[in-house]
Amino acid sequence: MWSLRANFAAMNNKKTGIILLSFFMVLGVAFLGYYYKVTHEQKKLVLPIVGDNQGHHVQDFSFVNQDGRTITNADVKGKIYVVSYFFATCKGICPKMNENMTKVYKAFKGNKDVLILSHTVDPVKDTVAALKAYSLRFDADASQWMFLTGDKKQLYDMARYSYLINAEDTAAGTKIEDDFIHDEHYVLVDRYGRVRGFYNGLENGDVSKLISDINALIMEKE
Repeated sequence: MWSLRANFAAMNNKKTGIILLSFFMVLGVAFLGYYYKVTHEQKKLVLPIVGDNQGHHVQDFSFVNQDGRTITNADVKGKIYVVSYFFATCKGICPKMNENMTKVYKAFKGNKDVLILSHTVDPVKDTVAALKAYSLRFDADASQWMFLTGDKKQLYDMARYSYLINAEDTAAGTKIEDDFIHDEHYVLVDRYGRVRGFYNGLENGDVSKLISDINALIMEKE
């Protein structure tokens, strides 16, 4: 009798083991399927291309950074970069925008494929020396986070017609010295000089999305 009970218990244990093994195998397959689906969808994330008929590209430019080095479109060719406009004496939105930009900078610090171009809207006051002093507040490496100055008309034309920030034309009859752009948006540009997104530099959610979208563009190359 004892032997039969032992055999019966052993059979039950074996069946239980088989059931548990089957359960965990099914669970494992389901998990792998879910993991593949999520990662595959992430890899397939495609950001929109902004501009008429997807043919809009950033124009050629030439500005000077905080180290006095001339920066042209050749320096950003093949790079992903974020654009912003500010001025060093600004007491309004600019400090917050640049504080938030440090989150982007730190997320990709050392990645030579990701750059930040912060353009002044007040080149008369924002000299190279002024921009250098300003950049030190954020411990910005000039090879990756560039604070740019130059000809005011070119700075403003790039904002409006290349980066599509504050895209309205200067009011008729307004002199360039009286023109002024003050906009809170960052612009994301891909490796081919195409605008891929706009982000409110004052909103933490937008800053997080920008970081995520930069990663998506990095994966586009891969």
